[in-house]
Amino acid sequence: MRSSNPVFSRRGFSRDNGYAGFNAQQPQAGGPAVGTNPYATGNPYAQGEANPYATNPYAPQDTQLGAPQQVRGNVMTIDDVVSRTAITLGTVVVTAVLSWLLLPVDPANLGKSYAIGVGAGLVALVLSLVQSFKRKASPALILAYAAFEGVFLGVISAAVSTYIADGVVAQAVLGTMAVFAGVLIAYKMRWIRVTRRFYGFVMAAAMGFVLLMAVNLLFAVFGGGDGLGFRSGGLGIMFGVIGIILGACFLALDFKQVEDGITYGAPREESWLAAFGLTMTLVWIYMEFLRLLSILQGDD
Repeated sequence: MRSSNPVFSRRGFSRDNGYAGFNAQQPQAGGPAVGTNPYATGNPYAQGEANPYATNPYAPQDTQLGAPQQVRGNVMTIDDVVSRTAITLGTVVVTAVLSWLLLPVDPANLGKSYAIGVGAGLVALVLSLVQSFKRKASPALILAYAAFEGVFLGVISAAVSTYIADGVVAQAVLGTMAVFAGVLIAYKMRWIRVTRRFYGFVMAAAMGFVLLMAVNLLFAVFGGGDGLGFRSGGLGIMFGVIGIILGACFLALDFKQVEDGITYGAPREESWLAAFGLTMTLVWIYMEFLRLLSILQGDD
């Protein structure tokens, strides 16, 4: 089982095509030994899969059942994930604010600002794909992606706030934060359980959603207007809500992957991959909120 996030789906916190299960029960007599993976890719409920990080010299060292583990220093921790995510998201926010201030979207400069924003978005897309296919995390590449993504978001946000719905950006930011906090609480309280069925449902829904949006974009490019109308009116509102729900599901999958990596001793540098994946998911949610709120306020 892998996250729908392109970073995690390509590489994730796994080794040898294995999947590190997070929510394993405490070891019991007759149960799997400490360090085994009860959620292998082939069967998420199979027992006895070896720790996918067993080859990591810094991973927790397995001992006898019930005995304490010896943990070395170069493993990923939640502090590593939080700090790297803060740096990556901070880069997005800073560059977004700077692009908003330095690239005005007044009529005299609108075309130039749009061109810079779209160009930055394309560069961010290329950098994200390059990082997704790299074998190791590259902090410089991830931060470069965050910077270009911030430029794109800053230009789009300024344009929406200026010409479509004033104040919608702050609402989209608050909505994104609320979704993040809500999913995190629900995940920690085990109200959301990431199972293989959950993963399959989210992936099927995501593929259908992306396919419909791609078809709508093609119709819009070659036919003009809003294509099939998936991004305006009642259909636009419905697909905006679906997009936000899918983003929330992506967050749950990402949280599980992060906690799997921590539980099974992922190398510390993989915290950059966690930050990268979480940033992309939050950008997705923000864009869906921005689109949805623009439709709602634009209809007023």
